[in-house]
Amino acid sequence: MSARSNLSVAQGAALSVGAVLGTGLISLPALAAEAAGPASLVAWLTLIVLSAPLAWTFAALGARYPDGGGVSTYAQMAFGRRVAAVVGWCFYFAVPLGAPVAVGFTGGYVSDILGGGRLTELAAFLAIVGTAYAMNWFGLRVSGRVQLALSISLATLLVVTVVAALPHADLANLTPFTPHGWTGIGAAAALLVWGFAGWEALSSLSGEYRDPRRDVPRATLIAVAVVGVLYLAVATVSVLALGPALAGSRAPLADLLAIGLGGPVRIVTAIMAVVLTLGAVNAYFAGASRLGAALAAEGSLPARVFGTQRRSLTFILLGSIVAVLLPLELHTAALLVTGCFTLVYVIGTAAALRLLPAGWSRVVAGIAFVAVTGLLWLNGWPALLSLVIAGGAVLYQAVSGRGRARPSPVSAPAAPEMACEESSA
Repeated sequence: MSARSNLSVAQGAALSVGAVLGTGLISLPALAAEAAGPASLVAWLTLIVLSAPLAWTFAALGARYPDGGGVSTYAQMAFGRRVAAVVGWCFYFAVPLGAPVAVGFTGGYVSDILGGGRLTELAAFLAIVGTAYAMNWFGLRVSGRVQLALSISLATLLVVTVVAALPHADLANLTPFTPHGWTGIGAAAALLVWGFAGWEALSSLSGEYRDPRRDVPRATLIAVAVVGVLYLAVATVSVLALGPALAGSRAPLADLLAIGLGGPVRIVTAIMAVVLTLGAVNAYFAGASRLGAALAAEGSLPARVFGTQRRSLTFILLGSIVAVLLPLELHTAALLVTGCFTLVYVIGTAAALRLLPAGWSRVVAGIAFVAVTGLLWLNGWPALLSLVIAGGAVLYQAVSGRGRARPSPVSAPAAPEMACEESSA
């Protein structure tokens, strides 16, 4: 059996959980509570429920059309290369926008220990992004096993946090339930898309399974259940144990551990947050730098700027520095990125409606399409950026006239590479 057909259900589920269970959870409970108060739990539950049909749709596509290209492949099959380029642009330009957000989550934990506020957070950003840039410039890669170990470490931290803080839960912290009105739930839901980005990796991983038609659905069910339980548990305990203090917290997991265990737990969570974020930023810099070069090779980006992996990597670094200097609040910056991800999901589910045969899978794809379209609307004005990026992709191809049929589809950053390394064990 070839190395590319060696991924078991357990491995696939673990990699899928790792792709979704990102660093955002270290701060998302606080940001969601700031937007909706205790009613943010409704937003968490809604996203968990809606993620099931979304994950199943990508799993159905992967099982039927196993290919490492993921959403780009299905967009090209259903709508042509220009729409596939839109997917590539949304993924690529989301990385320099998202790096300051991901590191901003961690910066709150670092400044919680060292003090210094914004200056400390900027220093943490430069250290993490600079290290990721240097590692990718010299070809130093964090292996799939290490990435998986980091995800397992995060899951373990979440479980310990929930167990430690649960005795301090107080139902009185559920009132007032909607301090910002019911509309706050929609605002929180749009923000929480950050924590659920990654389900598209299910389709990218499909070609790695021993039997995609059998194993992809099984791995999907396991991954959805694990992610849903962890997210809802952390969010619920955060609201019940921290109460109104949750909305203003820059380090909610550290706060939970502090009331549950005491001792130097803030230092431990800060170190864990830095390591997890470095692993995530490194993986996305690696994947996105190759994605930019691939888009340039097929004529979807200018080769003079993006034509090599190092040029593409340098653009990502400079774009990240510009983004971190913009006068944007953390939740607004996160919404700009989640808008890009959500547009990709709209395109992916729309492609599923054209590619999947009539039956249960197409019905589920329809539910997912309606859900992600609604989330794009809830994203508000930040969603306009994703539409601008999409328009730029189409306009560039029309003006340059250099777009051509792709010899092999480009994929979403990071996840497929991790799968190949892990499955070759």
